Amino acid sequence: MKTLLLMLGAAVLVGCQPAELTAPHPVNQTPAFNQFFQALAQHCGQAYPGGLTLEPEGDEMLTGTELLIVHFRECSDDQLKLPFHIELEASQSWDRSRTWIISRHADGLELRHDHRKADGSDDNTTMYGGFTVGEGSVITQQFQSVPRTEESGYFRGWRIEIEPGVRYTYGTVRGDNWSWRIDFDLSKPLAELPPPPWGHD
Repeated sequence: MKTLLLMLGAAVLVGCQPAELTAPHPVNQTPAFNQFFQALAQHCGQAYPGGLTLEPEGDEMLTGTELLIVHFRECSDDQLKLPFHIELEASQSWDRSRTWIISRHADGLELRHDHRKADGSDDNTTMYGGFTVGEGSVITQQFQSVPRTEESGYFRGWRIEIEPGVRYTYGTVRGDNWSWRIDFDLSKPLAELPPPPWGHD
């Protein structure tokens, strides 16, 4: 009888042991700017059509009817080069002077504007830009122009948005609002890629 009780007690103790603990699923700690960069990189090797959607009164850089093209042309692990081609309707030619350069650093992203003349030399104003401010999101990142912000007293810079396979948006911002904006349709890759931008092989 004593032996039976000991066996029953052991069985009860075994049944009361806590269940084996398992490690929780790891939380995705990839910074938003890295996910944003990877979303852009998904489109490497493709070019897409777009157009002007917003410009300040008096701005005459674009007419609003020309074709705009973004080409995700040069891609590495930490840098993307996106030429921006502008159709010149009057002369039936193209302005291929601009390339957006987005670089990834340990703590955020950097945007630069590479502007060239038709002969490939640097434009008078080139390589201006800034770094991301705040966390941003996997869809939206803002880049601050420190000189323009200091001059105006409120945030000024650039905003880029990416919805893979749907939309790529680039523009300038003042405070919280777009001041100039262009949108590209990522659902319609061009069958024929544009030639290199000026100054690039």
